[in-house]
Amino acid sequence: MFIKVLLSLFLSLELFSLTLNSTYYISSRNIQLQDILPNASYNVTLYKIPTNRYTKRVKSKELVALLQNHGFKDLITSSNYVQFIKKSPIDTSKIENDVLKLYKEKYPSMELNSLIILPRGYIKSLPKQFEVLMQKKAYLSNRGTLSIETLEKKKLFFDYIVDAKLSIYTAKNDIKKADKLSAFNTTKKSIRFTKFRAMPINVNHLNISQSKRNLKSDSIITLRDIDSLNLVKRGSHVSVKFEENHINISFSAKALQNGKLNDIITIQKRNKKRLKAKVIGKNRVEIK
Repeated sequence: MFIKVLLSLFLSLELFSLTLNSTYYISSRNIQLQDILPNASYNVTLYKIPTNRYTKRVKSKELVALLQNHGFKDLITSSNYVQFIKKSPIDTSKIENDVLKLYKEKYPSMELNSLIILPRGYIKSLPKQFEVLMQKKAYLSNRGTLSIETLEKKKLFFDYIVDAKLSIYTAKNDIKKADKLSAFNTTKKSIRFTKFRAMPINVNHLNISQSKRNLKSDSIITLRDIDSLNLVKRGSHVSVKFEENHINISFSAKALQNGKLNDIITIQKRNKKRLKAKVIGKNRVEIK
């Protein structure tokens, strides 16, 4: 009973504790209580950003102590310092459009809730012409850093966060290596976008793909996990098409290798003669 009470107390403390951000963007040079705690019942200026600067960095311990003096307890910090940055009076719509274009191309069914673009520092204005540069695999995460490059090769850096839902496919049950992926062994789910180790598959990959490795139940299936479906399996009988002198000849043979579309595999005739053939369909090959 005593242990249950302690556990209940611990969970309640975790529930009502607040983790301070490492960075806050504020609208004026006055850093106020409600900039950090929007639900505070009153407001007061805690710090001021110097007139010749647009940022102020404060030790986390110092900020926690100051907030505790105002009656706010159970505060948690994830970094040694907290930085306050004055919001920049800029229009980021062009940057937003380029970011959304990338994510929409990768995830056509994405349901966007919001997109936040924040400059790393104070920027008075954006150049008239610039190019948005993003990391090569930025689309695998809902947040990251991008830069814009001017005609003079000057770079400005921004942080961004995409809040969206995506449709993904998971293994309905344990899937074995080389199993065909279909609606029978996968489940479509809608999840909040955070981060993927590789691009998730979509509906277009079903029925034409097979598992490259054993997959556990409920695991997200990505392009790393699949391969093109074997249209011909080793040991199966295939229909062989052969054309000679404008005469089409067909016969049956045994496949000695697995084969995907357009693969060249070895087949064996009934007389044990081996030939090379190209896979052209399900259990169909041709010799040229």
